[in-house]
Amino acid sequence: MIDPTTLSVVQSGLNQICNEMDLHLIRSALSPIISETNDCAHGIYEPSTGEAIAQGELGLPVFLANMQFSVRATIECAREQGGFREGDVWILNDTYSSGTHLNDVILVSPVFVDGDLFALLASTGHWMDIGGSTAGGWNAEATEIHQEGIRIPAVRLYDAGQRNDALIETIMANVRLPRDMLGDLTAMTSAVQRGEERLRDLISRHGRETVAACLGELIERAERQMRSYIAEIPDGTYRFTDYADNDGIDDRPIAIQLELTVRGDQMTIDFTGTSPAVRGPLNIGRSTTISTCYVALKHVFPDVPINGGTFRPARIVVPPGTVVSAQYPSASGGYMEVVGRVLDSVFGALAQAIPERVPAAPFGTTGVVSIGGRLPGRDEYFVGVFPYPGGYGATASGDGLVHGNTPQSMANFVALEASEHRYPVRFDYFALREDSRGAGRYCGGSGTTYRIVALAPCLFSVLGDRHDHRPFGLRGGLPAAPNEVRFETGGRIWEPPMRSKQARQPMEAGDAVIMASPGGGGYGDPLDRTVAELERDLNLGYISREVAERDHAAVVAETWTVAGRRRYRLDTARTEQARAGLRKRTAVPAGGWTVHTGDGGERDGSTY
Repeated sequence: MIDPTTLSVVQSGLNQICNEMDLHLIRSALSPIISETNDCAHGIYEPSTGEAIAQGELGLPVFLANMQFSVRATIECAREQGGFREGDVWILNDTYSSGTHLNDVILVSPVFVDGDLFALLASTGHWMDIGGSTAGGWNAEATEIHQEGIRIPAVRLYDAGQRNDALIETIMANVRLPRDMLGDLTAMTSAVQRGEERLRDLISRHGRETVAACLGELIERAERQMRSYIAEIPDGTYRFTDYADNDGIDDRPIAIQLELTVRGDQMTIDFTGTSPAVRGPLNIGRSTTISTCYVALKHVFPDVPINGGTFRPARIVVPPGTVVSAQYPSASGGYMEVVGRVLDSVFGALAQAIPERVPAAPFGTTGVVSIGGRLPGRDEYFVGVFPYPGGYGATASGDGLVHGNTPQSMANFVALEASEHRYPVRFDYFALREDSRGAGRYCGGSGTTYRIVALAPCLFSVLGDRHDHRPFGLRGGLPAAPNEVRFETGGRIWEPPMRSKQARQPMEAGDAVIMASPGGGGYGDPLDRTVAELERDLNLGYISREVAERDHAAVVAETWTVAGRRRYRLDTARTEQARAGLRKRTAVPAGGWTVHTGDGGERDGSTY
């Protein structure tokens, strides 16, 4: 029997090891996608099953869940090649066995204690470039995996401590930024070495048997805790369908159809009915689909620790041949857009059962802008990657987060000063986007807008979504504004044919791209938002007078200008009078709930 104090100390120690690996990589990586965006993750895993034991708090959520599958794929390869040896470090990025996309490179390293395999450590880092036809890898027109970069199966990077220099040279010859790639790979290797040192320190303090017993107990406790939460969800079957706008090749929506069934303390999430695999890069691996469901559950039940036991009570059905079960040679560079729809679909289904715990849809697009070219006067490439921030969905208790990172990714936006220093670009502005959030009793968070000007010839690519199908609101809340992309080239302003997707657009000095991310969906009847809150919203610039009057039936009593900014005061009595005649036709049906969809529709949640 493990005493609670020892268990808590060991658990904190394991978490600290993972956090230290996160920070070690972030502080030592060369590429800003890791050092500033934090596009990485680390964890400790059970050596026979690959189940997560502990994971870092700074890593990207989709990595944290997905690395279980990367570790399992490595375990299988190791078994076929004589097993793990002390000093081994394995490397892989294969979409079909480990998920995500080719830029996400994973290292897996065994830890032996007294000659026995005790645990596996894993490090994931996003490499700025992985080869392929588009600098940075975000190719909205890719139709097969080979157009997206070099594919690395699970192989030994270090064989019993001996580095595989031929493999490293092969990789370096196939990427645009070999120096950065080698620096990031070295930093990742150092991070897992640091993790091994710290894990050995923990074992030496508490003893091998005690730590091993704690590992098993932590997984079992997490499973019991998650089962207790699932048991509180009313038994039933809940259905939801969300859509990606298009795949970048064919201009038709992609359906993510989900059926979520709860029976006692078990849950089944079934994607039967989801659209078939698409020609473009919006396919995701089966493991990434399962991982995204785990991320959604962790959002809804945030106090459950991240380890393999947390996800045992959830059975995920992912039919082969669908967009959520990518198979060779499907392209997957835009996987984050489908990940966003999977996350939102789980939210939409759970909102029917436990609406008090589930948010309306967040802005839901990573909306990556990537730039690439040759540095002026120098014979070397530059590659820049900028993932979107946007607004989170409102909840039953408050407004959504303003200007947040995507919930499935959490990757930061690279600092403007660092970007302008590294790349031949200028940011004319980077600001909150007025009228981007969904209205409601509680409103979604605001999105952002920015304008990037090229200062030298280069190629711009954009891979986003949520233009045609906006982030939805719940229980009468309205959807957020759509994603918007505009190019300014040759004195002309134009929208890409696929709205938020454009590959390898040539840009000359002075050309620009304007991006405007969605906000989050609203929650509850917009007519129930208080006058004081609306006055604050107007005076902070979150919404315009037009939106306050249209969506909230606000009546402005007085306006004036202070330091060039318009200020507002509402007329409370006239606002309430205006709302009285509107409430009946906007009220949520008794005993039911509604979802306001991005295409302007409203549906009863029980049949959605």
